[in-house]
Amino acid sequence: MATANISESIPFYDVFGYYEWTLTLADPRTKGWPMVDSAMPTFVCVCIYLFIVWIGPKIMRDRKPFDLTTFLVPYNLAMALLNLYICLQLFVGSTMRRYSYICEPCRQSFDSAELRIVNAVWWYYFSKVLEFSDTFFFILRKKDNQLTFLHVYHHSTMFSFWWIGVKWVPSGSTFLPAMVNSFIHVLMYTYYGLAALGPHMNKYLWWKKYLTILQLIQFTVAMILGINGIITGCEFPLWMHYTLIGYMISFIVLFGNFYAQAYLQGRPIQQFEINCIDMGAIKKDD
Repeated sequence: MATANISESIPFYDVFGYYEWTLTLADPRTKGWPMVDSAMPTFVCVCIYLFIVWIGPKIMRDRKPFDLTTFLVPYNLAMALLNLYICLQLFVGSTMRRYSYICEPCRQSFDSAELRIVNAVWWYYFSKVLEFSDTFFFILRKKDNQLTFLHVYHHSTMFSFWWIGVKWVPSGSTFLPAMVNSFIHVLMYTYYGLAALGPHMNKYLWWKKYLTILQLIQFTVAMILGINGIITGCEFPLWMHYTLIGYMISFIVLFGNFYAQAYLQGRPIQQFEINCIDMGAIKKDD
């Protein structure tokens, strides 16, 4: 019986042993940084997030929605500024190091420009847990129809995947998707910050359709770069290329479905649908 019990537990030890081995390959530059050394903080945050998504609407069911308008303006503008900082840090650091936008190996250098990039990537990862607030605002305002699969999927997986990025490859080609996405978030959070000011701002917000187009372009280009990296043998972890491609395909499918319904089939575009794509939006005009 003892032998049987040990053999049954071998798969667990194999998986744990593999995880322990991968930790030895982690980038030394982010060792000891907040929430980086272990997957547990990220895992716990995601579990809490999903639990709140499940329990929150139940708690709010018989309660009046909160009016968070005065809080949403500074929140969205603060998130826009944070993403602007991340984008600029990545742009400056990558320019100083003359990074390639097609393929850039992660060299684990302690050069000041490289550390600027690593620091910005960590802030990008951390910004994803701050973005959980988008969902919590929906719950508090009883906008349950905005808690779509795409919304929850994006929030929970982005935070998880970027822990992997900051743990193992916080520089090199990792900089580009973080920089581009941060730039789009600057536009998106600015848009929703302005929208929160009231209906009188609507005439200045004609450009929301182009935010969705930028997102679609971003996902497609990222997928193409991942495929190109595999074909050309880019000196960047192969598993990262495959992960990127798979993740981008999932968003192209989900985003493409949204775009087709909203813009190609003449379906009325509701404010919350924009949020479902980038997860940075807050419905403020109802």
